[in-house]
Amino acid sequence: APDTIAYSTVITACDRAGEWQAALQVMGEMRANGVRPNTITFSAAISACAKGGQWQRALRLMKDMETQGIRANTITYSSTINA
Repeated sequence: APDTIAYSTVITACDRAGEWQAALQVMGEMRANGVRPNTITFSAAISACAKGGQWQRALRLMKDMETQGIRANTITYSSTINA
């Protein structure tokens, strides 16, 4: 079964391709399968949303991250600011 690293890799690929909807879909599948996202997962999803002009979704992801006790890093903050 896919783990956090596998899901994060796919979400990062979605981010690089500018596919924010796909990134969020994969993140939803990840959660549905009981796999816990990490800082890299959230950063990639936030970046994908930022590139897609989805600043409200990016901020919601940032809040979800905080709620789940996952620490943001410089990349996370930078992506959120760019949204």
